[in-house]
Amino acid sequence: MTYFVNPQAKYYNAFNLINGIGPVTFKKLLTHFESLENAWSANINEFTSLGLNRPTLEQIRTQRLKINPDWQMERLAKEKIDLITIEDKNYPKLLKEIYAPPALLYVKGKFEPNDESSLAIVGTRKLTDYGRQITSLITTDLVKAGLTIISGLAKGIDTIAHETALKAKGRTIAVLGTGIDKQSIYPTVNRYLAEEITRSGALISEFPIGTQPLAQNFPQRNRIVSGLSLGVLIIEAPMKSGALITTRNALEQNRDVFAIPGHILSPNSLGPNSLIKMGAKLVSQADDILKELNLPNTFSRKKENLFGN
Repeated sequence: MTYFVNPQAKYYNAFNLINGIGPVTFKKLLTHFESLENAWSANINEFTSLGLNRPTLEQIRTQRLKINPDWQMERLAKEKIDLITIEDKNYPKLLKEIYAPPALLYVKGKFEPNDESSLAIVGTRKLTDYGRQITSLITTDLVKAGLTIISGLAKGIDTIAHETALKAKGRTIAVLGTGIDKQSIYPTVNRYLAEEITRSGALISEFPIGTQPLAQNFPQRNRIVSGLSLGVLIIEAPMKSGALITTRNALEQNRDVFAIPGHILSPNSLGPNSLIKMGAKLVSQADDILKELNLPNTFSRKKENLFGN
């Protein structure tokens, strides 16, 4: 059963359904009106002092008439989706630290306290056998050391990281650039994986249910992947890659950036190798990450260098 503890949650969801309202606008609404309930019932003239552009004001004026906050919450309940607002105690602490954190998160599954010890693993959709092997090996060791694995459910490196975390009986969180209702999960080939993740972690998104995979949503999603994590590990990525957007977000958020080196003639190595040149921590085993983050290693078996040394 789904519970919405915060009575303001339905107004967060309702405003999130209006085009043009993002984290910055949510902050303006909360500052000016003190509560989103007050904002929802306010006269449209009261919004003019917030510095919103004309299209957004028009969307607020017209869309509020069409949105029933209670009915929209019933839609979430039918999908077994919870809603966490930035005012709630269980909102992820690390994520709250970033610039323009999401005002709300749709969650299927649950967060746990240990998820504060988490690492994002990202990389190309077009991985090689090398990338597949390295992702599986290092994810297994990180999970057994007690870390939660964060990624974006994309094909390739993301998928291997999620699948390996589950296989190692660890926790993993998938951050989507779509809605997290069944019909919106993207890529569709990972819908079963998404359902498995909800049993040992969570699916999350700042986008309302029904949101389709629009290109502009994924760079926005990437800031949450890094924002939830102590650091980001990049495994195989060409220079023009969403994974590199995630690492840029990580640097802006004062997160650690780690990279697996690759063959200098492989296009998939250009991203991580260039990051290493710029100061990213070169990683050849899970211990490199754990020591850099000053985390205890609860994984007791002898760990071998990923490259067999």
